[in-house]
Amino acid sequence: MTIKEQLKKILIEELNLEDLSVDDIDDDAPLFGEGLGLDSLDVVELIVLVQKHFGVEIKDMEEGRPALQTVNTLADFIEQRRAA
Repeated sequence: MTIKEQLKKILIEELNLEDLSVDDIDDDAPLFGEGLGLDSLDVVELIVLVQKHFGVEIKDMEEGRPALQTVNTLADFIEQRRAA
């Protein structure tokens, strides 16, 4: 399973998006607002989930804002941090 697939599964299961499937989530769709519709509380939970499932820490919003745009940007962030 790829990081993108894992992220989508985590989003669905942990953030209660049960009406969606992995295939429904576009890799380039915004996670917040008009995309998946996540909100500010979901940001905090998503940061915790990334650390729990991938061992990657998002230290602050300066670092997190660009990483938390789409599934693609978050997967890229995780891959870069794991390689470092």
